[in-house]
Amino acid sequence: MAKQKFYVVWQGAKTGIFDNWDECKKAIHGIPGAQYKSFTSYDEASQAFTQKPVTAHRATPKKKSKQANIKNPQSSSILRNSLSVDAACSGNPGIMEYRGVYVKTGEEVFKIGPYQNGTNNIGEFLALVHGLALLKKMNNPIPIYSDSMTAMSWVRQKKCKSKLIEDSRNTEIFELIARAEKWLQTNTYTTQILKWDTAHWGEIPADFGRK
Repeated sequence: MAKQKFYVVWQGAKTGIFDNWDECKKAIHGIPGAQYKSFTSYDEASQAFTQKPVTAHRATPKKKSKQANIKNPQSSSILRNSLSVDAACSGNPGIMEYRGVYVKTGEEVFKIGPYQNGTNNIGEFLALVHGLALLKKMNNPIPIYSDSMTAMSWVRQKKCKSKLIEDSRNTEIFELIARAEKWLQTNTYTTQILKWDTAHWGEIPADFGRK
């Protein structure tokens, strides 16, 4: 199991200490000169937050290559014959939906939602389990890409660990969560789950493009 990390953002759309990469990414995405760094303990992150970020990562806009035909050397490592999954949520909680897209062609394989009063992490989790179940049913050996470490962790633990409270608006979401957890607990799978390298490859193909 991956160790818990804490992310300090000194300069971004929102500053502070975050306990997951998804929230940190939201705080720095598209912010020129954003400064951030990961730490292995909260105490370490808390101490660093009060200090000058001398060794922080600096998120700067990427410069376009003078030779437009030169591809990123990392792009060749993408497994094109694969499924990618992602979620979108307008607000947190807010209107949530998720989908799966075939990487090679950009074809939308499934799209679920929208549902009221959900979260992005829940959507990422449901998308990943939906993809696993679909590929097993089809006996399709291709891997799945996700850009959410949180969702990947929840799938490994076979448990959606969201703190979202169930109410009359999101009953359907909690029904989906229960079904997903039951599927994980009663099924085995050989599908390889891979982390999408957003830093080198850009947004995951299943991204809803609403950032």
